[in-house]
Amino acid sequence: MTSNLTLSVRHTRSLTAAAVAAALASLAPSVWAESTPQPVQPTVTPAVAEPTNDAALTLGTITVQSAPSGALNVRSVFSSVDILRASVLQDQHLDYSWELLTRAPGVQVTQFKQGTDAGRFSMRGFNGEGRINAVKLLIDGIPSNDNAGGMPFFDAVFPLDIEAIEIVRGTNDPRYGLNNIAGNANVITRQGGNDGQASVTLGSFGTHELQLKKGIESGNWSQNYFVATRESDGYRDHTDANKKALAGKWFYTSDSGHWRAGVIARYYKNKALESGYLTAEQATSAPRSSPAYAAWDRSERETTQLSAHLDGQWNNNLSWAAKAYTQHYENQRFVRFSAAGVQQERDNDETHKGLITTLTWRPEVSWVHAFTLEGGFDAQWQDNTAQRYRTVQQARTSQIRDWNFDLNTKGAYVQAVVQPVQALKIISALRVDRVSGNFTDGLSKTTSPVHDYGTITQPKISMVYALRPDTSVYANWGRSFQIGTGIDSYRTASQSRNLAPSLNDGWEAGVKWQPTTGIETRVAYWEQRASGEVARVLGVNGLPDQGGQGNVGRTLRKGLDLQANARLDAQWSGWVAYSSQISRITAPDPSAPATTGKEIENVPHYLAMLGVDYQASQQLKLSAWANAQGNYYLERTNTLGRTGGYALLNLGATWRVSPTVDMSVQLKNVTNRKYVYAWYDSGSSGYSPGDGPSAYASVSWKF
Repeated sequence: MTSNLTLSVRHTRSLTAAAVAAALASLAPSVWAESTPQPVQPTVTPAVAEPTNDAALTLGTITVQSAPSGALNVRSVFSSVDILRASVLQDQHLDYSWELLTRAPGVQVTQFKQGTDAGRFSMRGFNGEGRINAVKLLIDGIPSNDNAGGMPFFDAVFPLDIEAIEIVRGTNDPRYGLNNIAGNANVITRQGGNDGQASVTLGSFGTHELQLKKGIESGNWSQNYFVATRESDGYRDHTDANKKALAGKWFYTSDSGHWRAGVIARYYKNKALESGYLTAEQATSAPRSSPAYAAWDRSERETTQLSAHLDGQWNNNLSWAAKAYTQHYENQRFVRFSAAGVQQERDNDETHKGLITTLTWRPEVSWVHAFTLEGGFDAQWQDNTAQRYRTVQQARTSQIRDWNFDLNTKGAYVQAVVQPVQALKIISALRVDRVSGNFTDGLSKTTSPVHDYGTITQPKISMVYALRPDTSVYANWGRSFQIGTGIDSYRTASQSRNLAPSLNDGWEAGVKWQPTTGIETRVAYWEQRASGEVARVLGVNGLPDQGGQGNVGRTLRKGLDLQANARLDAQWSGWVAYSSQISRITAPDPSAPATTGKEIENVPHYLAMLGVDYQASQQLKLSAWANAQGNYYLERTNTLGRTGGYALLNLGATWRVSPTVDMSVQLKNVTNRKYVYAWYDSGSSGYSPGDGPSAYASVSWKF
């Protein structure tokens, strides 16, 4: 392999049942209300004008709302919190919206570039291979992972409809349980307004895209509509894709502005061909080719989400919110991973229903500067099927999987924010989760219960202290958890005993500093230990993803994050971030002693990003941004060497033709860097080259 070919491969249980029941009773009725717009007139300010009394950084211009009310927002999580605003998101034109996370500090974006299963993002030393999906994804506060922790519902949200992405890295956020192993990301879409915008894009590889959004406000009612379509032939042969998305939001606000209720509906469909995986030599010599064995590979995905939202302010001190939702995900994939393997048809059909509620109380307490008490309860009921068939040119020859399983989770948390003096804030929190469900194997005609994970207790504590108005220090400690996915959550005949959840204990310490107006920086060191990490076994005897998990063992992840955002004046702004990280196995599975002290596969040693915007004139803005990652090992014995480093540079220009019309050009991978996603499992490997240089021209019209 040449040096420019990147291989981006693929305790406490002290709380009794009675205590849990009492906690739930004390919290009901309660919910989490994410960033609910208040009925006030917003003002736009530079992102770095926020006071230094938290640990969050913001990239892009922000909308300042009223004084604190409603549920505790993401800035109350004293961890590595990053908020990406619309001004750095909505002008991006990408195959999939999760690629926007290349602009997020400390986030690894893994691009498979294979049909509908095109990639995902990860953080805190976890990879995006699918063995462990460690990030809780939410869209407008609605949980949006599939059963395996993947992120298929993100595909339905296009950049023009995104108002912000809130990213929390770490283990100390008590709001979420399942999938919140290393952190969470909440995608907030546009609500309210009385304007519209249309964007048309033409570009390389036969790409053409339309995005259209419209907001309507009249009296107490607000409506928002969004429609998008994107078609592309793809950089490689046999990668044609056709995506369509629709969304509608309808909300009613009371005359007093104290109560708000609404419904959000979202639909998405994608039909895509799969280019297949190449050998290392083919990826170097013919990166745009598709192997003959993949000629019949293709996939189709459809998602729907419907949610009802209710939130309000009972009085000056007490607020309440609730969400109920149902969502459906279907994916059919015909895939052959190598010439020696066989084609499979892989069908997933999942329906998730859930309820979330929080209650937030801000009493006036004489003995502290400020005090907030919040409790929340959430429940999700999953009804899932997963089927696999051996196929020849999409014709079924035999069935190799027939799963029907439900997974039910219930969780509750309580957190208290105490501000004994103006400079100091302390948050103590406790979250508990319970898991139930049953699994039926249609081939063996057997039924299995979920593992008796018991009550999963997760204590957390955080604090931030303002040394002076421009400098604050913070620290946190928290516990999150991991359970199996698919068949691995259940006690089947092959399991002689119940498995306990893997507990992830993490801590972080950092400092946030604003050296001058317009500049904010953050430095943080973090560690995270897992008590008994498990991972899906993706390949067995040439048949990938046959179910079953492997015991990784005890693990340690640690890293250092350096970040800075700057708005120097009306013309210049920029951002830079560097994250150094390492993931090691400290006590391996007894059957794999060779992994002792070795690094976990597909975790790059560093992640970096850099960007600058220059407002050359009132009409012209110029941009440049880059992202990079370091080398990593492809498997856990670390015997195949390290690879995977790359650096990609992009350029952009926007010309304001009139107050309502913009024209823009984006150039991607302008240095023609060769890079590849690669996987290794059970002695096999495959390579999927990333896109070469490309150009996109857009026209945007506001109305």
